[in-house]
Amino acid sequence: MNVYYFNVKGRNGEDISLKKYEGKVLLIVNTAIQCGFTPQYDGLQKMYEELHDKGFEILDFPCNQFGNQAPGTNEEIAAFCDSRFGITFPAFSKVEVNGENAIPLFKYLKEQKSFQGFDPNHPLTPVLIDILEKEHPDYASTSDIKWNFTKFLVDRKGNVVERFEPTTSLETVQKAVEKYLNE
Repeated sequence: MNVYYFNVKGRNGEDISLKKYEGKVLLIVNTAIQCGFTPQYDGLQKMYEELHDKGFEILDFPCNQFGNQAPGTNEEIAAFCDSRFGITFPAFSKVEVNGENAIPLFKYLKEQKSFQGFDPNHPLTPVLIDILEKEHPDYASTSDIKWNFTKFLVDRKGNVVERFEPTTSLETVQKAVEKYLNE
């Protein structure tokens, strides 16, 4: 099994097979439009523009499970991303990534790569730890997604090869993407 096995819902509710992306390097991201990490959209769009022609895709899955930071309909979220950040990579329907209503794709992603820990030097790390420890004292021992802008890197064969927490720099993410594009 690999990510090509899964179907997801497009922005308009249509079924989309991830087999459509076979042979490409994928970065699958759960996002939000009212989050401290939302400015990462700028860096993600830049990365997409630089690497798309080499076989790179970013798959954007809005998620409202973390602090209700992705309110609104799929259309409202898309309009925000388009107007504020000029996003041109594929965006899908809003999803749940944890719990019993998590979509199968994200259940699979978490099975393949567990929590990697937050960057201790990132300014939002203490805030995240404080929030998470209050709700789930054992948060670090689970593979659940901890916050918005968690990223999963998938190689050209559909294998989940790396997981990046939201505090990981986009420079680090891009270096990993480039490594897999060049394999």
